[in-house]
Amino acid sequence: MRDELKKIIKKDAVFNEQIKLASGKISDFYVDLRKVTLNARGLELIAKLIWPILEKDKITAFGGPTMGADPIVGGICYLSSLNKTPIKGFLVRKEQKQHGRCNSIEGPVLLKRDRIAVVDDVVTSGGSLIKAVLILREAGYKVVKAVSVVDREEGAKEAFDTIDCPLVSLYTKSDFNLK
Repeated sequence: MRDELKKIIKKDAVFNEQIKLASGKISDFYVDLRKVTLNARGLELIAKLIWPILEKDKITAFGGPTMGADPIVGGICYLSSLNKTPIKGFLVRKEQKQHGRCNSIEGPVLLKRDRIAVVDDVVTSGGSLIKAVLILREAGYKVVKAVSVVDREEGAKEAFDTIDCPLVSLYTKSDFNLK
């Protein structure tokens, strides 16, 4: 599964061109993982590779910042149901909603006893995912792990170490021979 997913990512989601990242930094490559997470086989492989990480840590709720996490959370929720160990999925908004219930966190009610893991498709410095962790922790929830599909190896892992939340990535930039 791991080799098949790597081939799909390399073929469909890795672009060797200059591009501006969310941080404002210019990069010589871009990994557009939505090309894979919104592909049926790509999402299936991602969910099946992430699932054992969550099972090992007895995760009861799984989510992350909206857009990058959305399809992955859906895939994991579906797979957890098939495995008869359903977990709660949630999404963290970039900005708190200004109408309705004014939520920052969307999804089923999370409990203080939930063991939470967060996910993003690609991490660079980890800023978006760390923001999600901090929002969850400020609300009183226990975030025990962060997961990404691809780590661009530009400081995210070290940044997560500083907030006592280990980051596990399925792949790194090095796996794709990117510079």
